[in-house]
Amino acid sequence: MLRLRPFAALRPPPDLAREVAAVPYDVVNTAEARALAVDNPRSFLHVTRPEIDLPDGTSAYDDRVYGAAHDALEHMVAEGSLVREGEPKLYLYRQQAELAGRRVSQLGIVGCCHIGDYEEERIKKHEITRKDKEDDRTRHVLTTRSNAGPVFLTYRPQAQLTALSQQAISNEPLYDFLAADEVRHTVWSIAPDVSDAIVAAFGQVDCAYVADGHHRSASAARAGAELRAKNPDHRGDEDYNYFLCVLFAADQLNVLPYHRLVRDLGGRSPEEVRQALAEVGQLSDGDAELPAQAGSFGVYLEGRWHRLTLPAASIGDDPVDSLDYVLLSERVLGPVMGIGDIRTDPRIDFVGGIRGTGELERRVDSGEHAIAFSLRATSVEQLMAVADAGRIMPPKSTWFEPKLRSGLLVHTF
Repeated sequence: MLRLRPFAALRPPPDLAREVAAVPYDVVNTAEARALAVDNPRSFLHVTRPEIDLPDGTSAYDDRVYGAAHDALEHMVAEGSLVREGEPKLYLYRQQAELAGRRVSQLGIVGCCHIGDYEEERIKKHEITRKDKEDDRTRHVLTTRSNAGPVFLTYRPQAQLTALSQQAISNEPLYDFLAADEVRHTVWSIAPDVSDAIVAAFGQVDCAYVADGHHRSASAARAGAELRAKNPDHRGDEDYNYFLCVLFAADQLNVLPYHRLVRDLGGRSPEEVRQALAEVGQLSDGDAELPAQAGSFGVYLEGRWHRLTLPAASIGDDPVDSLDYVLLSERVLGPVMGIGDIRTDPRIDFVGGIRGTGELERRVDSGEHAIAFSLRATSVEQLMAVADAGRIMPPKSTWFEPKLRSGLLVHTF
């Protein structure tokens, strides 16, 4: 059962929330982070991407980076950009946005989950973490003594938790602002009696799933284990045993597709590629929109869309092998396009999120890529089925939107 705990957050005063709130560290590179924060000394990117305040060319893994992160956090506290909550609390965090032509809203509960639930796989993962990135975030956690960004968790909907969340949003919000990307962020603190009921309700939830933030959760668990081993008086209730999370019911989430592009046709002519695709499945004229069925892909080649549909009888029910992302890799990208490991092959590229199929057309029409493949979004149920089976999702197969902001609620220890 899940252990959720309120925490005494570091958080900005309401009038500074929009300035402090920052995109997650891993959705921008150094140059993009620097551009976002250059005219905003209060941006939390100075904590999560501190290399932006060091000389150009400084590696994100340079020793100075972690000291700069510590100093930036201390500075924000000293100047009042972040203030300490007077008592431990749970919070509600809602995001509202226009995505792919529709209005979406997601409401999550912010608190701290126990690293033991991660270690014992009550918090389940579906992605392989990279050691260099895990090492980086572990060092960041230990140096700043904080979880600077929340882990995005999901769970199967629970009627009691839904009702309690709706009860809490009747209060006046702590924050309510529209970010530069037109996402509206609203945060409420939850009254103690409702918090107690939420904690008890999560105690009856079998498991949660990491939707986004695999490196953050892995590094929090590693940092907590290291501090636990160094503490001869370890009790188990210390703050380092917990890490910052936002928990969303699965029916709240919005998953967008992650499309594929290939730089060249591997020595084949466009007509030869079409013939090879027609041997894999039914190839017809189409458009960028895809039917709600497994094994159907959009193919953009020579300025027009085709639809490739695999034989339904050839698709089994294995939670991983039946994923469109696996089917495309194993039946098209490998045998037809000559793509090896999509994690490392330089000929393949990816377009995810709100950029959509228009970006595929632009890149192919410009000559930057030769062919593009559009896919349907992975469902949250598919993600949970993979994690329940102890399996791993293929790379670049989920894109959650909107992204959580860092800096609004910070867990320290």
